[in-house]
Amino acid sequence: MVVPAAAMGPSALGQSGPGSMAPWCSVSSGPSRYVFGMQELFRGHSKTREFLAHSAKVHSVAWSCDGRRLASGSFDKTASVFLLEKDRLVKENNYRGHGDSVDQLCWHPSNPDLFVTASGDKTIRIWDVRTTKCIATVNTKGENINICWSPDGQTIAVGNKDDVVTFIDAKTHRSKAEEQFKFEVNEISWNNDNNMFFLTNGNGCINILSYPELKPVQSINAHPSNCICIKFDPMGKYFATGSADALVSLWDVDELVCVRCFSRLDWPVRTLSFSHDGKMLASASEDHFIDIAEVETGDKLWEVQCESPTFTVAWHPKRPLLAFACDDKDGKYDSSREAGTVKLFGLPNDS
Repeated sequence: MVVPAAAMGPSALGQSGPGSMAPWCSVSSGPSRYVFGMQELFRGHSKTREFLAHSAKVHSVAWSCDGRRLASGSFDKTASVFLLEKDRLVKENNYRGHGDSVDQLCWHPSNPDLFVTASGDKTIRIWDVRTTKCIATVNTKGENINICWSPDGQTIAVGNKDDVVTFIDAKTHRSKAEEQFKFEVNEISWNNDNNMFFLTNGNGCINILSYPELKPVQSINAHPSNCICIKFDPMGKYFATGSADALVSLWDVDELVCVRCFSRLDWPVRTLSFSHDGKMLASASEDHFIDIAEVETGDKLWEVQCESPTFTVAWHPKRPLLAFACDDKDGKYDSSREAGTVKLFGLPNDS
């Protein structure tokens, strides 16, 4: 589908390389009251604590819908679940069973007891924190790398390294549909209304399919290079994409036009998360900081210092707390430091 220039992303309008600001990206007139208020809060709550979760690199972190638990998936083939107690994470359980790396996980959108893991062992597993058991193992055709749960809780979509996306009925655990794509599929997500399915691809495009029909609706040229990650804001107003061009672009859900760019990172944007109120957007990459922006203006609100690349971030669903995990420092640095920890930013400085 041909998209008008106004709806196109940086590539269509002569966007230059990483870190440069597109001429059409809006520039605000100065920090808002919200920015000042949150900066004031973070000045007293800028502490990051780390908690040992795994014996190897953590690939994915995610909060349960009620915010009581944080789950992490790791290269060590396990998932871990922590309880959030006041200002710390307390490890509740480690979930074993996968035969390969757990690359991504997510929680049921409305049931705080269920989460699902995607693994390179060609299975996905659904886990129940009440019994601490795997309640379903679903075999898939390839090595799974990304997973999401539909907003209505009825379907799980999983993508593999061969660019096949399988739609699994969350109740019967059977495959409902399978789509083979002719491009590199990076991340997948439903919109909040559950009637469209979005994919980011290696050509810098966002592909949109109708759901459940899975008919192509639109393909948007979003970035001049690989479009890596996508997230929808909880309010249903925007979605954001992150790209190998180091830009984050913010899109109006209804109009499907890019309304803003965030360009403070210098490396490919690997992970995004909107805060519970939809007003902050965290983005991270191989830069040694996580950028926190105000969504409405693009203004820098805060940056969280990291000592190595960050590949997964997740805002708490009710509080200004950010969970994240960094890359292991494979011998390049002090290899014992980062292995298998999850981190929590936004804690009181005196905690």
